[in-house]
Amino acid sequence: MLIEAPRHAEIFGSVKIYDVQKVLKLESKEIEGPLLRSIGREQIEEVLEKLSIVIPIKNEKIKLLDGVLKAIPDACQIIVVSNSSRTGHDVFRMEADVITHFHSLTKHPICIIHQKDPGLALAFKEVGYTSILDESGFVRDGKAEGMITGTLLAKCLEKDFVGFIDADNYIPGAVNEYVKDFAAGFCMSESPYSMIRLHWKHKPKIVKSRLYFRKWGRVSEITNKYLNFLLSNCTGFETDIIKTGNAGEHAMTMELASIMCYSTGYSIEPYQLVYLLEEFGKGETECRDVVNSGVEILQIEMLNPHLHEEKGEKHIKDMLLGLLSTIYHSKLCNEYLKSKILEELRTNNAIGQEQAPKKNLIIPPIKDIDIKKFIKVLEGGYIYPH
Repeated sequence: MLIEAPRHAEIFGSVKIYDVQKVLKLESKEIEGPLLRSIGREQIEEVLEKLSIVIPIKNEKIKLLDGVLKAIPDACQIIVVSNSSRTGHDVFRMEADVITHFHSLTKHPICIIHQKDPGLALAFKEVGYTSILDESGFVRDGKAEGMITGTLLAKCLEKDFVGFIDADNYIPGAVNEYVKDFAAGFCMSESPYSMIRLHWKHKPKIVKSRLYFRKWGRVSEITNKYLNFLLSNCTGFETDIIKTGNAGEHAMTMELASIMCYSTGYSIEPYQLVYLLEEFGKGETECRDVVNSGVEILQIEMLNPHLHEEKGEKHIKDMLLGLLSTIYHSKLCNEYLKSKILEELRTNNAIGQEQAPKKNLIIPPIKDIDIKKFIKVLEGGYIYPH
């Protein structure tokens, strides 16, 4: 792969956020140059073997899931965490059938687990990680809870890296590139605490019966703006370096994934950045290894466009509220920025004129979970391995 070299970066404490690096060629001969990085197939394959891909899914089209699965490189372990319907139309059973058929044809290593299975809840109870459970004792609804479950399973499988891909993608070729871009990012990173966040080149929309290739999604543009405001307040220098605030497609080293706190709902991706700035921006953390090594965040612009399922105006408003509330309630957010966020939310009818966004629930890190004890509980048939 030929990709732009990491160049300009914003630094706040131990956190280094690199500007977007463009993928120039997916397959390339070795080329030397100060502005380029040439990453060989062998290097990428070496990372892929240590990478688990987590796919959180809830009632998506089965054809889309099938395409996503078939696009993931053979070397990667796949973990599907479903929160799909089990009553009436059993969507989860359909997903499990697709995965069983996929594995029987390809022998690709894959497992699927349902977010509401009692065995999963019991495993979390047994290891004392109850903050992920709802009042009825089951794992809460939400993408964040599915991602945490997938990360923990990847850790059980002793993987060094974990990546996340949404299941509503219409272009399997883009999914294949996502995974290879993750691997290329890890090849370039120097810290054991690294995160790769993908930036789409275009996000196609149908406008007046024509395909229009938009550069920015509406919610992503707003999220990036306020994350950059937050970072600018921290450093004292205006910046627009954050371009992946709402990146559903991202990956982390397991060292970083294990020490992160997580925010529920739609706020999980921007909260990752907010958490890192809060925890490691001022050197007040107890994680001295992270301070010494530093946190690296690479943003990679992929070649393929990002085409996914459209879910309506309410979904947009709910996303916007969840995303901006995590910035609003950050201890780094000053009163001026809070007032601008309120104005943005009210303009987009995400909250009423006299309302303020509620604070998102924060889930603690998984680093202290007894992995052996956790996986032992799951051996009772609640997980479907292949």
